[in-house]
Parts: sequence; C-alpha cells; structure tokens
Amino acid sequence: MKDVTEIAREIVAREGGFVDDPDDPGGATKHGVTIHTLRRLRLDLDGDGDVDTDDLGRMTPGRAETLFIEHYFRRPGIELLPGVLQASVFDMYVNAGSNAVKILQRLLRRMDQEVAVDGVIGPVTARTARSAARAAPGHIADAYGIARRNYYLRLADARPALRKFARTRAGGKGGWIRRAEEFIAPRWHLGEDEFRDRVAQWD
Repeated sequence: MKDVTEIAREIVAREGGFVDDPDDPGGATKHGVTIHTLRRLRLDLDGDGDVDTDDLGRMTPGRAETLFIEHYFRRPGIELLPGVLQASVFDMYVNAGSNAVKILQRLLRRMDQEVAVDGVIGPVTARTARSAARAAPGHIADAYGIARRNYYLRLADARPALRKFARTRAGGKGGWIRRAEEFIAPRWHLGEDEFRDRVAQWD
C-alpha cells in the first residue's frame, strides 16, 4: 500500500502547474493548491502582507505535498480510515473538501449503517468504514470510487459550466471522470459508449 507521501506526490503531479479557469470554483490553482486555500490558511508566501496570486506563484511541488498531507489528510482524519480508502478519499478531499467524506458517509448509509452525513471523520465514521473494509475490502474501495464518479456527473448535470471538467471537447471522459476511475477496478470503468450515453443529455 502506498504511503501518504507517495499519494500526495501523485496528487500534485496529477494537478499540474498554474491554472486560472474562470469556471473552476476553486479559482486560481497551482499544483492543486487554490488561492482560496492560501487565503484560508493565511499563507503569505512572499511576505508582502497579503495573500494573492503572487503567493500562489511561489507554491512549489514539495510545499504543495506538505500542505496536502497536513491539511487534507491528517487534519480531516483520513488516516483513521481503512487503507483501501485512504488514497481515494485523500485525492477527493484535495479536489472537493469535506464533500469527499460526505460521499463516503452516504455510501455507508446505503449499506444500512447509521452514520451522520456531516463531512467529518469522527469515531463512528472511522469505525464503520473500517468494519465495511474488513467485510469486503475490494467492494468498499470500488463503491467509493463509483460514488465519487457519480458525484462529478451529477455536479455536471446541474451546472453546465462544469461539464468541460467531466467531458472532453471530443466527447470522451474528462479529467474528473478519469481521476475517479483511477481508484476503481477496470471492470467498473464506464465504457466509451456507456459514458457517451450517460452524458448525451448535455448536448
């Protein structure tokens, strides 16, 4: 199983360099770190008394990895989850914040577990997730990845401006979908025809 540093390094590599897409709710981003994250954490990296895109420009891959491990893995308590879920939930937390945990909690509720959907990994969520993983480690990991993929698809259903993140201009799977499917066994990936049928309503 990969350790948290390896996972963080892969997240940073996947996110790429500086991006400032007006349709991205996260705003300007570098190595996956958003300007909103810098402001929330008050990271004045250039020491000029404010937090702006100049500070984001100073974000390095190593600094991003450290930030993700501290604020998106350890502080939310992702290390309390079973190992089979940690990589996917961590990756999703970087992308969607506490919604990553809510997706897991809703999944556990669909498995008839009494878990609050509050986006917080407390003792009940952690214990229930570990129990589910012991019972069916492959199932819980795939089920979470599929739930994550469905979250992205529903988001794009509701907000047309976000569809470019879920579907390429050529009509294939976009970055969000490919990202989710990295954590799903290949047999559960959507086929190209299945994907096109699923998003046909967007045309």
